[in-house]
Parts: sequence; structure tokens; C-alpha cells
Amino acid sequence: MKSQVWFLTGSQHLYGPETLDQVAAQSAEIQGLLTDAGLSAEIVGKPVLTDSGAIRQVMLEANADPSCLGVIAWMHTFSPAKMWITGLDVLRKPLLHLHTQHNQSLPWATIDMDFMNLNQAAHGDREFGFIQARLGVPRKTIAGHAADPVVAQRIDAWVRAAAGFAHLRTLRLARFGDNMRDVAVTEGDKVEAELRFGVSVNTYGVNDLVAVVDAVSDADVDALVAEYSDVYDLAPELRKDGERHDSLRYAARIEAGLRQFLVTGGFGAFTTNFEDLGGLRQLPGLAVQRLMADGYGFGGEGDWKTSALLAAVKAMGAGAGRGTSFMEDYTYHFGPGEPKILGAHMLEVCPTIAADRPRCEIHPLGIGNREDPVRLVFDAATGPGVVIGLADMGDRFRLVANEIEVVPPDEPLPSLPVARAVWKPQPSLSTSAECWLTAGGPHHTVMTQAVGSETLRDFADMERTELLLIDDRTTPFDFADRVRWNQAYYRLSRPI
Repeated sequence: MKSQVWFLTGSQHLYGPETLDQVAAQSAEIQGLLTDAGLSAEIVGKPVLTDSGAIRQVMLEANADPSCLGVIAWMHTFSPAKMWITGLDVLRKPLLHLHTQHNQSLPWATIDMDFMNLNQAAHGDREFGFIQARLGVPRKTIAGHAADPVVAQRIDAWVRAAAGFAHLRTLRLARFGDNMRDVAVTEGDKVEAELRFGVSVNTYGVNDLVAVVDAVSDADVDALVAEYSDVYDLAPELRKDGERHDSLRYAARIEAGLRQFLVTGGFGAFTTNFEDLGGLRQLPGLAVQRLMADGYGFGGEGDWKTSALLAAVKAMGAGAGRGTSFMEDYTYHFGPGEPKILGAHMLEVCPTIAADRPRCEIHPLGIGNREDPVRLVFDAATGPGVVIGLADMGDRFRLVANEIEVVPPDEPLPSLPVARAVWKPQPSLSTSAECWLTAGGPHHTVMTQAVGSETLRDFADMERTELLLIDDRTTPFDFADRVRWNQAYYRLSRPI
């Protein structure tokens, strides 16, 4: 079932049935413009709303419909805002206020009072804007004609954020073991996370997974190994007659078992921890990479917050044609040339961000005390992106994001046997790092080239969660002030 966004048009009975017929027809035209723009969800028009009972009812129906991501509201004429109070009060889905009008240009030579009475969104939307502000309703406001591509792009950014918001509301996350010992940032309040985001986080013994892995049939392993040969460049030792082919088969067994465990349990995200592998012979690498490529959230070392965030951003970026991955700021290049960050992880970087066909390799891993793990190795595709992290600050969750430009490595990396991304952070490495540290941002992140900053802002607003964005206009002093102001705001705004 394709996700939907409901398009609501406000008016009133004062204008009579003939005018309301015109309102309905013109509302359908605006809906058609949004549909033709190719947004990420189906735009579903609803009958023109002219009284409080109908408004409240459609909001309740939106809440109850799992296919409805949110609602777009437009006041075609003057819709007295008191009749929107109860409807806005019960709405639990994201809201976008589209401030537009039917006509793009004024008919200067023929404009009369009939035209003015019909086309008064400039008037009606201000009434609607007031009541939203008066009630403190979280929403996004976009002004401009619906035929403007920029308006459509901004609406789609909101639609994608609503998709991430909806995905988190029903997300189940499986932790295989606990988080890495003595690490602070991967800790967090799982009860508060379910209250705030909707994600259910629960822990399973690693050997619960091992039992499923060990029971995978040889036929299922054969099928996956054949798929690996078709999709990736296999290192010679992993091929059918290679000396390490059994390791590839075990990696396939892990994938089949892990996928079965997640599907059976209805999980959309998971974590692993190299310190808690039970009876697994390898740290899952290839399996994790391929599951991320299919939209699953993942966090290393038991980092369930990053796993949940990745699942949400994957949902936001669906169909965008660019990738999203679990990531970690690993090491810096301060010079010569432009300073850059080299991001990677032990094994688990999603192949949706790969520039070229990944290579499937096997190498030793100095931690975990297990057999050498199989993994995909590649460089990330170049282009603009964002890295975003989620931290539990004790009294609230905080999102920290940095706009980046993924670039090719300055030189080949023949001795680095992991997937990796090299990027230039905005506005510079020094400012980016200083601000990230000031914010207490985590070292595990989500790197996305499928979702932009506007979508992340919309997502944070929907979740009523703090977002600190580092972009080309950021300075360390202004950013530090923003952190202080936010600290005061979020403490004052907490319910008693």
C-alpha cells in the first residue's frame, strides 16, 4: 500500500453552494499539481471542510489510517479558525500548512469583488496561521504557488520526514547482547525512546540468534553464495574453489539466519556487539551490510539509538536514488590540501553509498576473538550529504547534524580492507569538529546522501526533538550560544 498524504481545504458556508463548488474544483486542481510534481506519497484530496465537526472527524480518521503519513491544510477562502480548534487538538499526524492560492497571477484587467471573495487565501491562511500559533501546534509552513518546483521540493522534504516519523512509531529493534562495555554514548533511556519516538528496543541473547543461524539449510546458503557471485567481485580465496570459500558460506549462513530472526520477530532494526558474539564464528559483516541495503537500521557495539535513527532515515530516503549508511568518524586528514574526514567502521558500511561495484573480501579482525570476517569493500559515491547523530543528554534526546561533501580519497587505499567514505565537513574540519564536540554529538552516525537538511529539520520538529545543525554558516561562537539557548529552552518547556 502506497503511503498517503491527505489534502484538506478549508472554507465556510457563508459563500453559498456555487462558490463552494468552485472551491472544490480549484482544490482538486491544486491537488493535481502536487500529484504531477511526483511527490514521495500519494496526495489524497478530501471534501472541502466548512464546519468543526467535519474537521475533527477527518483528523481522527487521519490518526487511525496507517497509510496516512500526515495532512496538508490550505485555506482556499476565509475559514474561521475557531472551527479548527478541536480538529487540530486531536491531530496526532504531522501537519503542513500550505499557503498558496489557485491563481498564480492576478487578472489585473478583469479582477472584481467576486474574484476577491473567492481567492482570498492570503486572508484565510493568516486566520489559520494564528490558530496554529495560538494552540502551539507543531507544523511546517510553506508559502508559494503549488506549480513552483521549489515549493514541491520543500513539500516532498516534509513528506519524507513524515515517512521517517511514521516508521519509528511502529519500529521494533532487536539488540543482540548489550552495548560495548565502558562506552558512554551508546547508553540511553529505552523507555523514554519509546515514549518520544515510538521505537520498541529489546535485548535477545546472542545464542538465540546462533540457534537460528545454525539451522539454516545448505540450500539457502547455496542460493545466497550464488547471489554474492553475481552481485559482487569475489576475492579469489572466497570463490567456489578458493581456500576461504567456507568462510563465505558461513557469512551467508549468518545472513540467512539473521534475516529470518528479524522477519519472524517483525524487527526493522538491530544491533550487534563484537564483545558478545556467543557461538557465532564471525562478527557479522557482510550480513549487516546487505540488511542495511534492504532498509534495516543497524548500530555497532549495541548502539540502538543510531540503529533506530538509521531505520528512520532509510525510510525518509526511500526511492531517492542515493544511499544511507551507518558510519563513524574514524580519522582526519589535516593536510596538505583541504582537510577531510575518513569515515568507516570495522565492517558495517552500507553498500547503497558505494561508488562502484563492491568487492567481497576476507581479512583478519583484531578484536572479537573470532574467525576472520567477510565484508564488502568500496569507496563511497561523491556528492553532497549529511551526517547525523542521536545522543541521550539525560533530560532529552539531541540530534546533531553536519552538512558534508563526499569526495574521492586523495590517493588509493589498497591496505584499508573496509568500506569507507571521505568527506569535507561544512564549513571546515576545525569548525565542524569543535561544534560537534561542543554539542556532545556521538561518534556513531548516519551518513546520508538521500535526505537533506530540510527533511531532517522537519523530522526533528515532528519528533519535538532538539536538532543542532552545522552548515556553511556556522561559527563556533554562535553555535555555542545556540547550545546554551537550547539548554534553557528545553528545560523551561518540559511539562511539570
